[in-house]
Amino acid sequence: MLDQYVDVMEAALRLKINVDTVKRLIRQGRLPATRWGNKYIIDRDQLEMFAATYNPLPGRKRRLI
Repeated sequence: MLDQYVDVMEAALRLKINVDTVKRLIRQGRLPATRWGNKYIIDRDQLEMFAATYNPLPGRKRRLI
């Protein structure tokens, strides 16, 4: 049953973002997840649908004058 779920670390690797960013997306309600014990689990299909539309905005870039 748990084979169809991933944890926050695996989701971060799939999305190529920081673990804290994944947790923030979950708290904001943008990434659906379920609380299981003391950690979040994310359905793989939901993660793939989210990954198809998610575009991480890059941070501020330094400008060379």
